[in-house]
Amino acid sequence: MLQLADIQAAAARLQGQVLDTPCVESRTLSQIAGCQVFLKFENLQYTASFKERGACNKLAQLTADERARGVVAMSAGNHAQGVAYHAQRLGLRAVIVMPRFTPGVKVERTRGFGAEVVLHGDTLDEARAHARALAQQQGLVFVHPYDDEAIVAGQGTVALEMLQAVPDLDTLVIAVGGGGLIGGMATAAKAIKPDIRVVGVQTERFPAMFNAIKGTHLPQGSSTIAEGIAVGSPGEITQAIVRERVDDLVLVDEGDIEQAIVMLLEIEKTLVEGAGAAGLAALIKHPALFAGQRVGLVLCGGNIDPLLLASIIERGMVRAGRLARVQVNARDVPGNLARITSVVAEAGANIDEVHHQRAFTLLAAQNVAVELVLQTRGREHVQQVIEALRAAGFESQLM
Repeated sequence: MLQLADIQAAAARLQGQVLDTPCVESRTLSQIAGCQVFLKFENLQYTASFKERGACNKLAQLTADERARGVVAMSAGNHAQGVAYHAQRLGLRAVIVMPRFTPGVKVERTRGFGAEVVLHGDTLDEARAHARALAQQQGLVFVHPYDDEAIVAGQGTVALEMLQAVPDLDTLVIAVGGGGLIGGMATAAKAIKPDIRVVGVQTERFPAMFNAIKGTHLPQGSSTIAEGIAVGSPGEITQAIVRERVDDLVLVDEGDIEQAIVMLLEIEKTLVEGAGAAGLAALIKHPALFAGQRVGLVLCGGNIDPLLLASIIERGMVRAGRLARVQVNARDVPGNLARITSVVAEAGANIDEVHHQRAFTLLAAQNVAVELVLQTRGREHVQQVIEALRAAGFESQLM
């Protein structure tokens, strides 16, 4: 099984090839989460993900014959970019098989690193099977995204850097897909500091490692905003490491991840993808597990589709009450809409959308339901707007 010496050797190979990213405390998130939160900014890597650590470590150990043949990998994006970038640096041919649902930003960036991108299948498993077939047909070296000791060792260097920056960490909270990151980090962390706690996080829609370790049979979904950890089956190498060296696994839902993305963007001014927010999502959903501890989180990736990000931000505004939908019932007579908008303006809210419902309402004839989408300062402000409308004689309610 992988040992600390393997990870230290990987760190030596990676010296000067990848960033030693910052690991710093977030005071605001610490106050919110009820524990001391330290963030490892792996989203600042050149490919915006920790994945290039494992890719670089693997490619650096290829033989001359293997380099001449080139490599093939399958990935939803971040492993693809890591392999493509370091293959380009080393002058290797790289073929990358990606599932058809992969966000466009990841596909284009992978192509931008000179890789030959093949879109195949609707799942990572289907993409993996096709990549292995290409490896046999074309003599390419298959670079697995997580079930390879060289890959796992490279990912484990994240823990070396975190414990060097913050030696007194009590707990590491790590996103889990196939298990490469948590396998490497747990190996390094437990060897350096045996009493440190290592907690893995999976999305409820893809609980493969959770099921394997805990013996549960939770159903698997078809999609998640954390597509970077949407793995149907954990690796054999990584599963053995997780079973021996990881203390616990927890699940988070889509709403937790969305909230964490918005919090990191608003509070830390840093952009992460769904998988990159999984650690903070665990702190939000399971605060009692981490109360009063010094917790290290890995912001493991920052490649997110702009349209998805826009949707997540808008949904986050709704959850926070800063974007609210209010229904105002009024007589359908000239001037009433002007009176309604005047009251809203005086209450300090901004109108984003207005819809008149005359036909699709149970109100009496000659009445109208005016639906307003408002920009507000929060839930308390929404209530103040509703009270102002009621005081002006308009029946109003939050929708």
